[in-house]
Amino acid sequence: MEIGRRPIVWWPVGLIAAASTLLLLATAHRYDYHRDELYFRMLARDPQWGYLDQPPFTPMLARLGIEAFGDTDWAIRVPPAILLGLVAVLAAAVARELNGGAVAQSLAAAGVFGVFPLSAAHVTSTAVTDLLVWLGVLLCAIRALLWGRERAWLGAGLAAGLGLYNKHLVVLLLLCLAGGILIAGPRRVLTSRWLWAGAGLAVLVGLPNLIYQIVEGFPQVTMAAALADERGGDNRALMLPLQFALMILPPVWIAGIVALVRDPRLRQIRALAVAYPLMLILLLVTAGAPYYSMGLLHALFAIGTVPTERWITGHIGRQAVLAAGTGLSIAIGVAGALPVIPADRLSATPVPALNQTVADQIGWREYVWQVAAVYTALPPAYRRRTILYAGNYGEAGALDRYGPRLRLPPVYSGHNELWRLGPPPEGRNVVIAVLQAPPARAIELFQSCRVAFQLSNAFGVENEETGTRVYVCETTESWASIWPRTRHYG
Repeated sequence: MEIGRRPIVWWPVGLIAAASTLLLLATAHRYDYHRDELYFRMLARDPQWGYLDQPPFTPMLARLGIEAFGDTDWAIRVPPAILLGLVAVLAAAVARELNGGAVAQSLAAAGVFGVFPLSAAHVTSTAVTDLLVWLGVLLCAIRALLWGRERAWLGAGLAAGLGLYNKHLVVLLLLCLAGGILIAGPRRVLTSRWLWAGAGLAVLVGLPNLIYQIVEGFPQVTMAAALADERGGDNRALMLPLQFALMILPPVWIAGIVALVRDPRLRQIRALAVAYPLMLILLLVTAGAPYYSMGLLHALFAIGTVPTERWITGHIGRQAVLAAGTGLSIAIGVAGALPVIPADRLSATPVPALNQTVADQIGWREYVWQVAAVYTALPPAYRRRTILYAGNYGEAGALDRYGPRLRLPPVYSGHNELWRLGPPPEGRNVVIAVLQAPPARAIELFQSCRVAFQLSNAFGVENEETGTRVYVCETTESWASIWPRTRHYG
C-alpha cells in the first residue's frame, strides 16, 4: 500500500498561524516580565558565543526584540510570538507529509494553542525555539524515511546544528530517533551516506558551540547536574501526568502513536513511535524536565491528526465531538498560559499553582520598590558604600531593570552566568542582599547581617520570591575573598 501527499492548505494553516502570533502580541504586555526574560535582558547586553548555563540564541533573540521595538516586555516577546506561528506551519507540514487534508493540517497547526506551546512562546524562552527546531528535524526525517528523499537528512542536520545554539536538548532527540531506527527500522538507513552527511553538517554548524563547551570545561553538564539535584524529584513525579496536560487533545497524539504502530503504510517512520518512550525513559533517568519531550510529542500530535481526519469524515456526530473538544482544549490552553485573568484575581484561581510560568510574571516592580525602601532607609554614609546582591537571576534582572529609576546602586549576583560579571568594587562593604536563604547563609557570605524585610506582592500570588528575605549586611572581607563563595548554579 502507498500513501499519497496532498498540497498544504495555506489559507486555514496561515490563518491559524497568524492568529497564534496575534494572540500572543495582544496579551504580551499584561502582568510583567518573566524571571528568565529579566535574565536574558542582562545577558543580551554582552553577546557571547555561549554562556555558562546556555547557548547564545535566546539572549540574542531578546536583544533583537529590544533593538527593534524598545526596552519593554512587549518588545522582548515579539520574536517568540513569530516563532510560534512558524511552529504551527511546520506542524501542518508534518500532517501533510502523511497525506493529511485540510482538517488534519488545520488541527495540526491548532496544536500551538496548548498550554505548553502558548506558555513557551508568551515569554522569551528556549522552549519555543526548541519546538521549531525539533519539528524541523522530524519533518526532514519523515521526508527521508517515508518518501526516500535521502537528501532531507541534510536539512535535519542543519536544523539540529542550528538548534545547538539554542539548547543542547536536540541531542536527546537525535539519540532517541537513532534508537528508534535501531529497534523498529528501517536499519538500512543507518548506512546512508546522506544521513551521515547530515550528522556531519550538524557537527560542523554547531562546532563553535562545542568548542566553547570544551574550553569552558563543559559548564552545561554542571548546570544539568545542578538542575537535576534541585528539581529531579518533582520532574520525575510530574513526567507522565504533564504529557497529557500540556498539549491539546491527548487522544490525537495517542492516535498518532497507534497509527505508526499499526498502519503498514507508516512502517518506514515507526521509529518515531519508539523514540517517544525512549525519550521518557531517558528523561526519567536523567531527571529532565517533563516539557523536554514536547517537541517530539508535538510531531506525534501532527501525525495523529491524519487518522483523526479519517475518523470524523462522514460522521457529523464525531465532527461535533472533535470541534467541541478542540474548542475546550484551546480555551484551557489560553486561560492556563496567557495573562487573560486580571492579576488581582489570579490568586483565586488554580492557574499560578499549575503553571509556574504565570506565577513568575507577578510582582517584580513591587519587589524592587520594597528593596528600594530598605535602601533609602539607610543613612547617607551607608548608601554611598552599598551594593545590591541578588540570590538568583530573576531578582538580579528585576533590580537591573527597575532599579536605576529608583536610584538604586548596581546589582551583582553569583547565579549562573552573572557570577562572571562580578565582583563589586572594593570599598563597597555594605550589602543589601536579596536571598531566599536563611540568615546563617547570609552571615556565611557577608559576615554581619540582619533581616530588614520579606518580599510579598499585593496580588497574593505565591511564586519563588514570596517570603524572600532582604538583608542588610556589613563585611570586612575583601570582595576577592567573598566572590568565590557566591558562585552557584540552578
